Amino acid sequence: MKLTLTKILGVLLIVSVMFVLALPAILHKAGLHPEYTGQSFILSNDKKALIIGTNHKILSAPGEKTGDPTGAAISEISHPYYTFLDAGMQVDVASILGGEIPVDPQTLSRMMITNHDKRYLDDAALQAKMRSSIPIKDIDFTQYDTIFLAGGWGAAYDLGYSVELGAKISEAYYGQTTIIGGVCHGVLGLIKALDDSGNPLIAGRKMTGVTDKQIKELGITQTPMHPETELRKAGAIFESATAFQDFLATHVTVDLEQRFVTGQNQNSGLEAAHQIVALLAQQ
Repeated sequence: MKLTLTKILGVLLIVSVMFVLALPAILHKAGLHPEYTGQSFILSNDKKALIIGTNHKILSAPGEKTGDPTGAAISEISHPYYTFLDAGMQVDVASILGGEIPVDPQTLSRMMITNHDKRYLDDAALQAKMRSSIPIKDIDFTQYDTIFLAGGWGAAYDLGYSVELGAKISEAYYGQTTIIGGVCHGVLGLIKALDDSGNPLIAGRKMTGVTDKQIKELGITQTPMHPETELRKAGAIFESATAFQDFLATHVTVDLEQRFVTGQNQNSGLEAAHQIVALLAQQ
């Protein structure tokens, strides 16, 4: 009996180890960070992209000063960055205040990390851009062919509160044919952009971002802004996909004017970036 129990425990241990080792592949198969299988394009090297990330690095309720470390979800920077770079574009990295864009350590964990993220870990140039991001006050947004707002929990604390970011998004929209993109909590950076009549620029446009369902499922409701709620308040036509857990869903929208491309969550940044490149290729 003792020998049989030992064998059973041994088998269970082996099965458990095999499951843990296979879990990243299982999650990927279930919908986490899907591969992009569409057409890719090469653009002229005079095309420029600007990626904007958060400066906030503490996950806490409003007013609290301590909490778990957070910041940008690294895939929401690495996926668009390398998509734009590999398409031949020049890519700058900015933030509201400038300086460090913190990376949420969980997004570099074994369960979450992607090949693009691993490329970032070996890329001194992008790391330097993340440490010394350009403050948005020093940037003329109209000089870029695309502006991309990266998400992560940190973005809930600063992007949607920046009147200056909203004004610069509006300038880019009216200045030329800049395509404006965002993913996950990054789309909060759109809510203060206004049209010529002083109304929300995104009102009446198809948009997506993190769903309220995903936020509740993950149990991280203390952030001060939730994308689905805020986009709806601003009059956007909110779209999303769903799954058993929305963490495994993905959706990308392009508005009818083809000026705004938004991705639902951490799974959607790669496709959103490729959609932007495809639109730029048509210009």
